[in-house]
Amino acid sequence: MLTPFVAKVVIANPLQVKAIAHARVKTDKVDARILAQLHAAGFLPEVWAADDDTLNLRRLVSERAALVRSVRRVKSRVQAVLHANLVPKYSGHLFGKGGRDWLSTAPLPRAERDLLARHLDELDWLKGKLEKLDGTMARIALDDTRTRKLMTIAGINSVVATAVIAAIGDISRFPTPDRLASYFGLTPRVRQSGDRGAIHGRISKQGNAIARTMLIEAAWSAASVPGPLRAFFLRIKDRKGLNVAAVATARKIANLIWELLTKEAPYRWARPAFVAMKMRKLELRAGAAKAHGPAGPARDYWIKEIRHREMELVAQAEAAYAAMVEAWRDRPPKPQKG
Repeated sequence: MLTPFVAKVVIANPLQVKAIAHARVKTDKVDARILAQLHAAGFLPEVWAADDDTLNLRRLVSERAALVRSVRRVKSRVQAVLHANLVPKYSGHLFGKGGRDWLSTAPLPRAERDLLARHLDELDWLKGKLEKLDGTMARIALDDTRTRKLMTIAGINSVVATAVIAAIGDISRFPTPDRLASYFGLTPRVRQSGDRGAIHGRISKQGNAIARTMLIEAAWSAASVPGPLRAFFLRIKDRKGLNVAAVATARKIANLIWELLTKEAPYRWARPAFVAMKMRKLELRAGAAKAHGPAGPARDYWIKEIRHREMELVAQAEAAYAAMVEAWRDRPPKPQKG
């Protein structure tokens, strides 16, 4: 709104401004004077202002995250109704076709059955909105080369890639991969004073929480399939446990993302048939018609020999990484100087 009336709009980081210019008297007039003085002295910590396309994408990602949370809440309410009435647990997927048929015959009092029906109606409505929103985001992803490039990484689907691209905006504002990982809140807090050694704590969890959560989910997915990322995950898991391994792998994925977007290089361990299948699913979600006739590039994924050959290649990469780590562990420590 201010852009047409001024030469430049500057957005300041409130956390850093608060640390620099803490005042007992806090009014708009005092704050404006302090901000003007900091800006004139070159001490105002500026924040990158996202363009309109990035802002629109961020709104879509936030809306989707809110819808997913709402779906989970409604599902929890359905479970609560069943639990309160001592209904035995369903053995299959409760919200699939079989589960919905089972819910319609669950032994419940009339009032509880009406409540359950309202919850299921709300769930159907939320899923309809989520499906439409996913279609909108899929169409945007198809037109974005950055999103398609990130989808070549194991564990990253279109939703994760879109959330990450929305959070990053312009990759050139991150000069190093560590800066990008720090922006996602995946780097540890560090405390150091005087001659004492640095103390590394838990991850900062600053920055975009949605993108950070998505990257951690991608790390869990990458850990379930052969490849260098799984080898890295398993190495950290043996030393630190599952949760630390997932966060460390998420940071490794953030580093990969920086490399792919900054150097415009392809992901070396991409599985072409699997990536083609993911792209085809993205096209269908965007509203593309189902193809009839000659098979497209996604058909290779459903050919067992091709799929297994790709899996063998990434499994070899995983084994090579593990062998490198073992060889590195066997080296004797370097002698101390002095």
